[in-house]
Amino acid sequence: MKKPNMPNMPKVPKIDFQALSEDFKSLDPKDIGTWPLLPRATVLLGLFAALLVGGWWLDWKSQLEDLDGKQQQEAKLKSEYLDKKRQAVNLEEHRKQLADIDKTFGTLLKQLPNKAEMEALLIDINQAGLGRGLQFELFKPGKETTRDFYAELPITLKITGTYHDLGAFSADVAKLSRIVSLTNVAVVPDKGAQLKMDAVAMTYRYLDEEELAAQRRAKTVQAKGAKK
Repeated sequence: MKKPNMPNMPKVPKIDFQALSEDFKSLDPKDIGTWPLLPRATVLLGLFAALLVGGWWLDWKSQLEDLDGKQQQEAKLKSEYLDKKRQAVNLEEHRKQLADIDKTFGTLLKQLPNKAEMEALLIDINQAGLGRGLQFELFKPGKETTRDFYAELPITLKITGTYHDLGAFSADVAKLSRIVSLTNVAVVPDKGAQLKMDAVAMTYRYLDEEELAAQRRAKTVQAKGAKK
């Protein structure tokens, strides 16, 4: 089977660089119009390439860098937009959660006595033990520690009674209208069926406006001292 005849492709002319070099040596730089076509085309291509390189270095490079920066800024703004959009979509749910937190916080806050009510709370703890027939060997309030919006007052207890009465006392303390937690509890046998319990009753109260203001002033002074 004969192969189909392929069309004859025009031959690419060969460039004689030696002849071109000789042409350039004989050219008159003051009369470019009389130059042969090939040297003129070569010079024009060289000037065009020089213009491209110069334009890139002097102008396009900074524009490309600026474009890259704008693209990065665009990606950042898109990310921020999507984050804010998600927040806006869940705004109602966030408001509901915040309302629930405020409600829970308000309920807890009501369980904290103020400074004037602390004495009544200490009496309630003492009466809870006496009501169960327990004997107090020690009922000693400790040093008060201030937190963000409340204060802790530990009370060291040494109590003697039966196992049932000590358990009932712990349950009564947990049921008080104010928050009281029994910590560091240690129970050891005593005489007969009696047990001796050592514990720390941690009580809490909220700070009044004057105490909160003093706390804020102290933090401000501390922050200024840290900056120096």
